[in-house]
Amino acid sequence: MIGKLKGLIDSYGEDFVILDVGGVGYQVHCSSRTLQHLPSPGEAAVLSIETYVREDQIKLFGFRTDQEREWFRLLQTVQGVGAKVALAVLGTLQPSDLANAIALRDKAAVARTPGVGPKVAERIVTELKDKAPAFASVDPAVVHLAGAVDDQRAPRPVADAISALVNLGYGQPQAAAAIASASRSAGESAETAQLIRLGLKELSK
Repeated sequence: MIGKLKGLIDSYGEDFVILDVGGVGYQVHCSSRTLQHLPSPGEAAVLSIETYVREDQIKLFGFRTDQEREWFRLLQTVQGVGAKVALAVLGTLQPSDLANAIALRDKAAVARTPGVGPKVAERIVTELKDKAPAFASVDPAVVHLAGAVDDQRAPRPVADAISALVNLGYGQPQAAAAIASASRSAGESAETAQLIRLGLKELSK
């Protein structure tokens, strides 16, 4: 199996690059984001590789980092997500943003991917929610709160305060982060109105 390729960029196709390694040109399929970050033809590049072997073909997928390749594998563990959809997701969201979106149950962020509808986005968020926090850069308390709201386990004042901020036009992740911070400073007995006031103050910083 090929795990990494280092060579010179030969040429670009719509969704692939030809990488010249010692005179052999490897066709490597990449996300749009990866293709944008690769250098011009004739310059050196290194790609982490995922090799697919089928009865009728061998296909190479290339990534700028091992973490991106790991997400490519993880995404395909979700029902209905194949290599094409996984590449499209990684072309829309870089790994850290994808991890944050899944950790915060932000289905809308994942659904921004061309070809990914609300149902597939929901499956990605639901099936990977236990794996994403390990890669996410968001506050664990916010991740916990977002999960509680999504599963309808959050205290009523907290859920109502987040809902109020969302109705004011803030995104669900922003609202959850602000109310998590407000809840920490106000204590568990805080009422909805107090949480909204503190949350708005947090958002205006």
